[in-house]
Amino acid sequence: MLLTDKTAIIYGAGGSIGGAVARTFAREGARVHLVGRTTQTLDAVAKDIAAAGGNAETAVVDALDEAAVEAHAGSVAADGGIDVSFNLVTRGDVQGMPLLDMPVDDFVRPVDTGIRAHFITARAAGRRMAERGSGVILTLNSGSAHGSPMMGGTGPADAAIDTLVRNLAMELGPRGVRAVGLWVAGVPETLTREKLAAVDSGMDLDENALQGLLAHLAGMRMTRRSPTLPEVAATAAFLASDHAGGITGTFVNVTGGMVPR
Repeated sequence: MLLTDKTAIIYGAGGSIGGAVARTFAREGARVHLVGRTTQTLDAVAKDIAAAGGNAETAVVDALDEAAVEAHAGSVAADGGIDVSFNLVTRGDVQGMPLLDMPVDDFVRPVDTGIRAHFITARAAGRRMAERGSGVILTLNSGSAHGSPMMGGTGPADAAIDTLVRNLAMELGPRGVRAVGLWVAGVPETLTREKLAAVDSGMDLDENALQGLLAHLAGMRMTRRSPTLPEVAATAAFLASDHAGGITGTFVNVTGGMVPR
């Protein structure tokens, strides 16, 4: 197994991607700490992991609460150390609106929320990892930093996180800590009508329209198929493992070539 005897903290573990990553990490041998703001969703993931014979603990912590994140990371570190920290919290992105029509708060929210949450969690884990001389800090965004019309603050938010990952890698690399990101866009299993409408109020889709959107997204990719949720989670597990020890300061493109970089 890729992550035997590793301890991972997953922020946003109650979400679609967070839950899939947590289940995969546990299946690969990691002890996972599921962190989020909603007890019910965290408990559901923990129950799945336990039923499969894995090891999971839950904690209700807001990734924007600096003191709470530090306290939780400290307790995990004291109980054997932190090997992996993965931030998958939502940012409140608003899309589908021209920039000239977008309220300032809607544009700035994903940038502020995203970079604050990622910095707070990465710093908390990085401090403990640097003391031990090992660890991996993982992040995920859509790879939209190089141009993303009609996506509001998503591109600037992604750009900020991309830069944070590279700077973390440069500063922490000499102390044995890697920082790596994944670019992921439009994973079909995560695109429900409700979630799409929450991000873009103009997307009031029926089932046929949703299937049409998924087909369109697949056609935009070099592979002509969308990466699946298990594929994204498996890539994250590999990057968190010692097999990826030579990878840091970069983003792995898991978009099927939608983002051609």
